[in-house]
Amino acid sequence: MKIQQIHHVAYRCNDAAETVAWYGDKLGMDFVLAIAEDRVPSTHAPDPYMHLFLDAGNGNVLAFFELPNAAPMGRDPNTPEWVQHISFRVGSVAELHETKARLEASGVPVIGITDHTIFQSIYFFDCNGHRLELVADTATPEMKQRLDEVKWAMLEEWSRTKRAPRHAAWMHEKEFDGVAAD
Repeated sequence: MKIQQIHHVAYRCNDAAETVAWYGDKLGMDFVLAIAEDRVPSTHAPDPYMHLFLDAGNGNVLAFFELPNAAPMGRDPNTPEWVQHISFRVGSVAELHETKARLEASGVPVIGITDHTIFQSIYFFDCNGHRLELVADTATPEMKQRLDEVKWAMLEEWSRTKRAPRHAAWMHEKEFDGVAAD
């Protein structure tokens, strides 16, 4: 078996209607499907929920569950806030700048634009407290090839040492010159 694509990724929300409106207004996502049940289909436990689906482009679906009988939403206190996030690709750096300005004008605080060398991105939180990232790719074919060539060596070194390998240090040192890393 080989996975074809992600069918959907699901997160929890505080309010289904507010979430649909927020994603439609702020990110232009269309509301494509809602499923509501009084029992969980897999366990048959009595637990009403609203499961909503949003079009994240290119066949990608972002889903949310509103769970009115569950304890308030929280996050893993042992994982830094910057780690858990949902990242979406946009068409260009110009579009990224335009979206940043639009989000800020609507009162959404935005971090960035952050230059990751192979892409630029911004970070912000949705109406539920989920951290989001918008990305505009900037990698050249040479950069992609260079990263592809070292991925296994980086993984092996990380697994052995739990320290950041230097194979792709050029990304953060702004010294890419097309020459293979040491």
